[in-house]
Amino acid sequence: MKLSIPQKPNTILNTLRENGYDAYVVGGCVRDTLLGLTPHDWDICTDATPAEIKKCFSDFNLYDAGEKHGTISVVIDGEVLEVTTFRVDGEYRDNRHPESVSFTGSLTDDLGRRDFTVNAMAYSDEKGLIDPYGGREDLRRKVIRCVGNPDKRFNEDALRIMRALRFAATYGFAIERYTAFSLRRNAELLNNIAVERINAELCRLICGRDAEKLLDAYRDVIAVFIPELRECFDFQQHNKHHCYDVYRHMIHSVGRIAPDPLLRMSMLLHDIGKPRSCSEETDGTRHFRGHQQISADIGRDILRRLKFPNAFIDDSLLLILYHDVRFNGSKRQIKRVLQKLGEQNMRRLFQVQRADILSQSEFQRAKKLTILEDTIRLFEEILRRKECFSLKQLAVNGRDLIAIGVTDGRQIGGILNKLLNEVIDGRLENDKTVLLNIAKRYYYSGAVTEKSTSE
Repeated sequence: MKLSIPQKPNTILNTLRENGYDAYVVGGCVRDTLLGLTPHDWDICTDATPAEIKKCFSDFNLYDAGEKHGTISVVIDGEVLEVTTFRVDGEYRDNRHPESVSFTGSLTDDLGRRDFTVNAMAYSDEKGLIDPYGGREDLRRKVIRCVGNPDKRFNEDALRIMRALRFAATYGFAIERYTAFSLRRNAELLNNIAVERINAELCRLICGRDAEKLLDAYRDVIAVFIPELRECFDFQQHNKHHCYDVYRHMIHSVGRIAPDPLLRMSMLLHDIGKPRSCSEETDGTRHFRGHQQISADIGRDILRRLKFPNAFIDDSLLLILYHDVRFNGSKRQIKRVLQKLGEQNMRRLFQVQRADILSQSEFQRAKKLTILEDTIRLFEEILRRKECFSLKQLAVNGRDLIAIGVTDGRQIGGILNKLLNEVIDGRLENDKTVLLNIAKRYYYSGAVTEKSTSE
C-alpha cells in the first residue's frame, strides 16, 4: 500500500531521512487518506530531537513555541507543518495537559499515547503503514476505539470524550463498547475543560452527518455542559402537531437542516423553553405559549456560557425567537419580520421553519410546507421589486429631516420609524416628496412625541 503525500510534507520527510533520521506522516492525515478524504493538515513525527530538527531545517523559517513538547513548526512556501519528536507523556493532573514529556526512540510508544486507534497510525514510503493498535481494521469496521485503557485515555485528556463523539458523528462511525462505557463514566471530567475547546468540538459534532444519532445516544454527556437540556429529555408534547418528545424533536430538527453551526445550534435550542411554558387541558393536550421567548432566554445563557461570539448569539436568538412565527400570506407581515431579521437571517429562518416542520408529526405537514413555500415566493418578490422594508430603503433619511428643521436625534428616529411603518403598511408611497411633506406634518403637529420615539 502506498499513500500519496503532497510535496511539502514530503520535503520534510526527505530532509529528515537524508540526515539519518526516521520520519513518518502520522495521525489524522493517515486516517483521512485511508478513508479516501483529503487531509487538512499533514503532521510529521520523527526520532530526531527538537534541536536536531531545527538543525535539519536551519534554512527555513521555524517556530519553536512547542519545543518543550517536542514540536517544531517548519514553514514551507507559506504553509506551516508541525514536526514532533517521538515522545511519551508524563502525569496528567488537569485532565488536559501532561506535566512533562520525555522523548523516545520508539514510534510504537509514541503512537501508544494517542487517543484513538484510527489516529494512532503512521506511514512512510520506506516502511509503509505502521499500525500497532489496529487502526486500519477499526476504520474498516467503522469503529472509534481508544488506544489501550479508555479510562486512562479520558483521564489524561477529557476533551477526548468530545472528540470521540465528534469523530463518530463526522464519519458515521460507532463508538466501541468499552470506549462508550468509559466515555459515559468519565463525562463529568468535561467540567475541567475550557469551554472554548468544548465549543469547538460541539460545533463540529453537531455538523456531522450522524449528529442526531450521537446527540440522542449520548445526551447525558451533552447535558454535562448544557444541563438545561435535561428538562427536555422524555418530555412528551401530547399535541397533534408533534410525534416526538421535546428533546428528540429538537435533535431531529438538527439533522434536517444544513450543517452550519449557527443553524444547528439554533435547532438544538429552539424549543428548550417548552417544559417551562407547558400548560395542559383537561384532556391532556399540552400547549407551550410563550416558549419562543423562554427558549431564547435560556439559549442566551447557554450560548454565552459556551462563549460563542456575540454576533453568533444575536443571530441565533433571533432565529429561536421567530422560529414559530405563523406566516399568513401577507406581504406586510413578511416585511415586518424582514425588518427585524434582515435578509440573511430571514433566509436562515426559512431553513429553520422547514426543519421544524419536518420534525413534527404529519398532521397538516403538507399545508405547512405549502404556506412556507408561498411565503418564500413573496419574500423573493419583495426583494426583486425592491419593496421597502427597512430604514435604509426609505426614500428619506436623517439628513433630509435636518434640512427641514428637525434637529433632535430622538425625534428624527421616531419620525423615520413612523414613516417606515406607514410605507410597510401601504398607507404611504415610498417617495421622497411625499414622505417629507408627511414628516413636516408630524414635526409641526407634534405627532411624534418623546414617548413615541422611545417605543
